[in-house]
This record gives sequence, C-alpha cells and structure tokens, in this order.
Amino acid sequence: MSKASDPPPPPRPSRPPTSRFGRLARLGALAPRALPLALEGAKRALGTKRTEEEKLLAREKMLADAKKTAEAMLKTLGEMKGLPLKLGQMASYIDGLAPPGYEEKFQDVLKKLQDKAPPLSADAARKVVREELGAAPEEIFASWEAEPFAAASIGQVHRATTRAGERVAVKVQYPGIDNALENDLKSLSILESFASPLARRYQTKETLEEIKAVFLAELDYTREAQNADLFRRIFADTEEIVVPRVHHSLTTKRVLTIEYIGGRSYQEICESGSQEERNAAGVTIWRFMFRSLLLHGLLYADPHPGNYRFLDGGKVAFLDYGCVKQLPEELLDGIKRYMRAALDADWDEFDKACVEVLGFDRNDKASWDLYRSYTLELLLPLTLRGPFQCSPEGARETVAYLVRGHRKLASQAESRLALPNLPKPPPDLTFMNRLQWGLASVLGGLRTEARFRELTEPWVRAPYQPLD
Repeated sequence: MSKASDPPPPPRPSRPPTSRFGRLARLGALAPRALPLALEGAKRALGTKRTEEEKLLAREKMLADAKKTAEAMLKTLGEMKGLPLKLGQMASYIDGLAPPGYEEKFQDVLKKLQDKAPPLSADAARKVVREELGAAPEEIFASWEAEPFAAASIGQVHRATTRAGERVAVKVQYPGIDNALENDLKSLSILESFASPLARRYQTKETLEEIKAVFLAELDYTREAQNADLFRRIFADTEEIVVPRVHHSLTTKRVLTIEYIGGRSYQEICESGSQEERNAAGVTIWRFMFRSLLLHGLLYADPHPGNYRFLDGGKVAFLDYGCVKQLPEELLDGIKRYMRAALDADWDEFDKACVEVLGFDRNDKASWDLYRSYTLELLLPLTLRGPFQCSPEGARETVAYLVRGHRKLASQAESRLALPNLPKPPPDLTFMNRLQWGLASVLGGLRTEARFRELTEPWVRAPYQPLD
C-alpha cells in the first residue's frame, strides 16, 4: 500500500514508440544484457569444447543474470508493444525458446506479458473509442471501466456494459500501433536483404512475406470479428467450446466489442485445477485447434495462455481471433496425407509425403534423419494407441531435439561455417510451428492426459469441408 508521502506514479504514455529507428534503439539497449545469454546459447548449440569447471562458472553467471535480463526485456518489450511484445509473449510460454537452463527464471518474469503488459493512458483509449464510434466511451456504454483489465501486443481490453445491460469486453487498439508494427516488419526486411544469399537458401523472403501478411491482418478488428463469427458457427454444436458473441454495432477496425466471459485463467487452472479438470480442458483446446484445422483448413495460430478462460465442466472460452489463417485445400490434403500415413504405419507413403509436402531432402541423410524423426516426435500424441501424457519437459524436449540435431549437423560439417541443409516447406506452413510448439507447451502446463488418437483420427480421415 502506498503512503501519502510517496511520489505519484509516472503518467502512462498515450502511445507506444512508433519510429523505426526509435524502436531499434530500444531493442539495441537490451543488447548488453541479452548478448551474454545469446553467446552462451550459441556455445551450447555449436558444441564448443569447455572444461566442466568452465561450464559450471558460465552457468552460475548466467543464472545470476537471467532474472535481471528478463526484467529488462519485460520493461522494454511491454512499452514497445507490436512485434517485440509478440516475441516476448511466445518466449513466456513456449517451452524451449528461453535460454536452456534458465527457462523458469525467464518465463516467471515474462508471463506478465501474456495479458498484463503495461497499458497506455486512459485518455488514449477514450480518444480511439471517440474516433471510431463517434462519442466518448462513457456516452456509448452504460458503464465503462477506464482501467483496462488486460493489455497485449496491439491493444488493451476494458470492461463495459452496453445500453441493453450486457457485459462486454472492449478491445481498443493502441494509437499508432499500425505504424509501429509496419516499422518492425520493415526492420526485419532490411535484415533479410543483408543476408540475401542465406535468405535464398532458407526461403526467408517468402517466410517473411507470410509473417507480414498475417500480422498486418491482425490490425483490422473487423476481420477478427468475422473470424470469431466463423468459429462460433463451426462449434455451435459443441457445448464445451465457447466463442464470445461479437457486438458488430460496437465494432470497427480499431475497436472490437465482444461478450464478456469470466472464468479462471490458465495459471489458475494449472495451479488449482484437479487432474480431471485439466484433462478435460486440454481435450477441449485440442478439439478446438484440430477440428477446425483438419476439417476446414482454419489454422488458429495464436495458442498462448492469455487467450483462454476456463469454465466448469471442461468448458473453455477462446477469446482472441486475430491470428487465423485459411490454408489452401491442396496443402491441407498434404498435411492429412502424412498424418494418415503415420496412423497406418505406411512408412513409404509417409516418406514420400515428407518430401512432397514438407520439402525434406532424402539425398541429405543427416538432415533427412533429423527432420523425419522430429516430425514423428510431433505426431506421437496422434499415433500413440492409448493415453498420452503432456508435460513441460516433453514440450521442451521437442525444441531441444532440433537444437541437438543442428549441433550434430554442424559438428559433422567439413567447416564450422557450413550451414545445415534445412527443409523448404510451403510458406503457408510458417505458423504451424507456432501452433505445434505453443499447443504442446499449453497442454504440457496443464499436464493433460488423453487419448488424442481416438479424438483426432476421424478428422484426419474425413474429407475437406469448405466453409461458405
């Protein structure tokens, strides 16, 4: 509790920094803290030879610095919003992205970014509402809470009550976030152009174009409202999946008004939910993700924990529909092709699909063995006959498996400067890793145990169902 003599808190900003060079400068200020951790990670990944004493000293130093580094990242990324905050959110919950050995220290601090990023001023939100809806929020709504209850990468969320007496959550876009996000993506484009020979080899230009298209689409809240309507229609027959109703008359490109839903947070159900509750919640999340993907080609590519509210009876409310991608039917058929082959243990067909769908190179034995095994590891919950136990350790191993594999490829190369021959999957699959790693981490935190094969196999074998 603050004392009367304490100085008042500093005023909150009215917009995030938006200029490209200003944003780069803020990230650059993190370098002195982040660089030692990055170098330590590189030494591990490349298999640098060190004595046991050197390893112990390096670990002790990194553990001492990890929390301070994470706190500096929390402050900088939280103030910047946009793409840096999105990356911070991913590091906060995807097991294996934080520096090995320091995951818990990083994630404990960065969890605040999931839905509690530093908000902007109350006046900033009021101004956006007035510009978009034609009047101040106190005039538009019967009640309006000026203090947001959630804040994320491109907007913050306020509780309100409509004139008809319905409780709603109003997501208000940060002023200038469109310019900030566009400048973040331009900065990535510049980095890509500097590394053009490497970029051509690894298709980074195509990947970057896909990232740009998906993230820029998130700036249009009317598109998100349409996505929510679509998922609400898909799961109208599924009681345990709750999709908030959109109030379209109170929704514009920069303001989104949806039904307010309470319930427990992800952290609360992880800490206090029974195993039965966590199993049911995990199955509901799995059903939401894979039924929409495998039947309709709708990829829900933002599975981070702040997007869920957990209700009684295994019900889960899914709150955010900004990052949704419609996969081409041909690509969806390819995904189901290698899944079916794995289910049937048809390894000749599986190998053909890995080449023709995922871009694996059978002529490069080391790379082929690594990525074929990695794909089978990802498919294990789907192919296992019987219950599969999700865990943070298993989710972390999924990422660590690739790190160890790349280390081995580098050690076998004729030169330490040689680069591994990586697969060249279609750019439309760029966000599949975000789903796969994110979902594994979310279910791992819940420690869900379920028979995922029985749940998923009918969708894998079912024909594509286009949405009108």
